[in-house]
Amino acid sequence: MSGDRSAYMFDAAIVRRPAKSVAKGLRAENSGDPTYEGVVAEHDAYIAALRSAGVDVEILPPLEAFPDCVFVEDPGLVFTQGAIVLRPGAESRAGEAAEIAPVLKEKFETVLELPAPGSADGGDILLTSQGVMIGLSNRTDLAGAQALQTCLSSLGLESRIVETPEGVLHFKTDCSLLDDETILVTERLARSTVFDGFATVIVPEGEEAAANALRVNDVVMVGADFPNTIERLDGFGYKIVPLKTSEIGKIDAGLSCMSLRWRRA
Repeated sequence: MSGDRSAYMFDAAIVRRPAKSVAKGLRAENSGDPTYEGVVAEHDAYIAALRSAGVDVEILPPLEAFPDCVFVEDPGLVFTQGAIVLRPGAESRAGEAAEIAPVLKEKFETVLELPAPGSADGGDILLTSQGVMIGLSNRTDLAGAQALQTCLSSLGLESRIVETPEGVLHFKTDCSLLDDETILVTERLARSTVFDGFATVIVPEGEEAAANALRVNDVVMVGADFPNTIERLDGFGYKIVPLKTSEIGKIDAGLSCMSLRWRRA
């Protein structure tokens, strides 16, 4: 991919307002509950950053029955070619797919649905210039990954299945696209060789959570609490937009999961 076909070029996005129940969101380790006000503030800044980067953002209402609903990327995938309604791997999030499906059908001529019984979360899916990478994790199983490959093939997209490091929530927890040739990645994921063929930038030790950055058009959004990563990326010439993620980080989230992004045909 090159030019306006780059995997990080977007002009449209969908986000969902945080629910007041967000403090009950899922997490692997308990580092305290996020505050609703804190998550809203971080979400507002995120929307502003997307719009500033040239993206038309549609804001969906919160779903109080689903504490993790702000992480709208997990129940769906969107591409210029069409959309896919996924089957989230966490039982408490299963109903989010039915909520996002009608929204996607309004926006895309082609909307596919991941068939049962497999599960797949959008947080395990990385679009690159070399195709789509599907990370196996506790939320994306082999049956779901294989079914997703069939859906992607129907949209004309190539894909491959890769492994997520043990104990890591999602594949994109540990990596993100910096440009068509370069991946920001943790040392533990880089060791797996899944990014052979790409240049890599390793996040500094102790800032592993910074690997979930988000390239949108001309800017790279990075968690503001990771100064060493920001300095390293700045040294490579990337235009950095620091964003606070301290509240959403308490429920195992980062920047990529708060929006569905695509380039309209």
